[in-house]
Amino acid sequence: MLAKEHGGMTLDTAIFYIDIRTHGKDFEAYFNRAKAELGVRFIKSKITNIAPLSSTGRHLIRYVNETGKRVEEEFDMVVLSVGLGIAEETVHLAQRLDVALDPYGFAGTGSFEPISTSRPGIYVCGAFQSPKDIPSSVISADAAAGVVGNKLSCSRWSLTTETYTPEQIDVRGESPRIGIFICRCGTNIAGTIDVPAVVEYSRLLPNVVYVEENMFTCSQDTQNKITRVIKEEKLNRIVVAACTPKTHEPMFQQTLINAGLNKYLFEMVNIRNQDAWVHKASPELATQKAKDLVRMSVAKAILLEPLEEVNLEIDQKALVIGGGISGMVAAKNLAEQGYKTYLVEKTDRLGGQAVNIHETWRGEDVQYYLKCLKKEVAANANIQIFLNSQIIRMDGFVGDFNTTIEQNSETRVLRHGVTIIASGASEFKPDMYLYGKDPRVVTGLELQRRFIHKDPALEQISTAVFIQCIGSCIPERPYCSRVCCTQSIKSALTLKKINPRMDIFILYREMRSYGLREELYRKARSRGINFVRYDFKKDLTVSIEKEALKVVFEESSLKRQMDIRPRLLVLASAIVPEKINPLARFFKVPQNDDGFFAEAHVKLRPNDFATDGVYLCGLAHSPKPIDESITQAQAAVARAVTLLSAKNINVDGAVAYIVPEFCAGCGVCVSICPFSAPQFNKKTGKAISCPLYAKAAAFAPPHAVPGPYV
Repeated sequence: MLAKEHGGMTLDTAIFYIDIRTHGKDFEAYFNRAKAELGVRFIKSKITNIAPLSSTGRHLIRYVNETGKRVEEEFDMVVLSVGLGIAEETVHLAQRLDVALDPYGFAGTGSFEPISTSRPGIYVCGAFQSPKDIPSSVISADAAAGVVGNKLSCSRWSLTTETYTPEQIDVRGESPRIGIFICRCGTNIAGTIDVPAVVEYSRLLPNVVYVEENMFTCSQDTQNKITRVIKEEKLNRIVVAACTPKTHEPMFQQTLINAGLNKYLFEMVNIRNQDAWVHKASPELATQKAKDLVRMSVAKAILLEPLEEVNLEIDQKALVIGGGISGMVAAKNLAEQGYKTYLVEKTDRLGGQAVNIHETWRGEDVQYYLKCLKKEVAANANIQIFLNSQIIRMDGFVGDFNTTIEQNSETRVLRHGVTIIASGASEFKPDMYLYGKDPRVVTGLELQRRFIHKDPALEQISTAVFIQCIGSCIPERPYCSRVCCTQSIKSALTLKKINPRMDIFILYREMRSYGLREELYRKARSRGINFVRYDFKKDLTVSIEKEALKVVFEESSLKRQMDIRPRLLVLASAIVPEKINPLARFFKVPQNDDGFFAEAHVKLRPNDFATDGVYLCGLAHSPKPIDESITQAQAAVARAVTLLSAKNINVDGAVAYIVPEFCAGCGVCVSICPFSAPQFNKKTGKAISCPLYAKAAAFAPPHAVPGPYV
């Protein structure tokens, strides 16, 4: 996709693959975009040879396509997508630390303690645990920090030293002296925008006394230089034209603090994401837009005034919403660190979807683990459990939330400083393939329940068929449910164990037994389980013929219609969230198009919401297996404890506040404010600022009140 963006849409790009493994959150949408919008060719094949052509300098790829036909194609460049392996020095380190490794050299861990190695006190995260992408690596790193924090919580703050903060320079009343730092960001910005031209233009802007371009303004060397330049040039306003303030503004504000300036005397303009990246085809217009953006930022910087932040005492209690494995692990971790935790579950029992799961993909007993976890949670004095409870209202803000729950027709208000949403998701109940009409047709979880109860009828089954992607990877739900392929393979192996003579067929579109689960896929094939790729574009039908189930489909390689007469038909159903979840409204947190909660940043903050003090984990975030749900629960706790353990936090000095004399009483600000800052006064019929924000507003300069609100 990047090659096409840089080389033009006429560039021919092809990806040769065996199975597409777009199993991550929003990965399927990315895959679909590559095919539909950018025309990337995906060729299911096996490469037999790559030969250089000396006459042209190109490369000849010989391959066998899906139908078994031999094909040759020439390419100017061939990129090898190699697998992840463990370095030899890492293996030696693990041996010295006496940490057990799996047969591939990755750290040996279990599903129920996915961060713990075989040696107590040594934990693992990132790709040494297993092959994983950036979001999963960040989540596992947070989880490792959370588990370590749990073990060391009794010593927290005992060796802490305060960082030195220079005394703040009072610049009130001074004429603005603006310094501008324009970033090239390698070629991210400079590849499209004429940065020197923007620099020269910026020198002509009013109140600008210093302008400089940098290769990478966010580098530590440049940060130190900005600190020095602020002092040397006596700058009292700073503008940085670079990338997104979403990720970099706090870092630049800290640079101002280190130089003795109030951090609110900083303005950042995004000329990368909002200019260079979106206007690659129009460099001249992108350059002009960059000039306009810098000019507007300078105009705003002239009006900036120092702001003071309100110090808020944190209510050191936590609310965990959802009593599944993720919620219970989060509550247990918080409680073990000494924090009072409310665990709210809307049903009459704890356990979530895990009550329907027989074993993990590694073969660990889920029901036994669940029984132990429930017992530990119930016995912990720091955990207060509310079953049959619904959240009906939420007020407050980070550090001081007030959540109203309804339990057995009675209401109660819970005060807490942080919230972890682990509300889960459910199995899709299909309306196809005779499900609900014939008892021989079941979903994946229903088969798991039969394993749990040791159903003797399974021994009599001679033929079983699994159909993958029921309700997933379709226009209504264009995402992969991640666990279905592995669950079907594990269930098929369990059926083989119950009756070795059973014929088992798994009908699939793409097999996604990702990472170390590939070994389970190999094992299933070696046991005689048949994997058949069917043409999803052609009808797959299930009917009853002479009292027997009949599954008819077209095999994708042979292009022939086939039929199987199973005694058991298993539908690998999608994981579906609550499409319109009331928690999104209560806590002012977003859901993506699929209905899963949307994190603050997919890579940098995968456990956080943009709403401060609210975190997420488990199936509420995206489809995932038990080990990944536990990891993310531990990670969410680590993020929550960074706030809880501080006891006090500073609230952002830039706040909204009401000017009563300009208020029309329409109530719009009250209904839409994501921070619940304004409240409605029924007596006056006007909006008012909540006490915390009113206090912060008192520090605002007089000219910042045009009304009706700022």
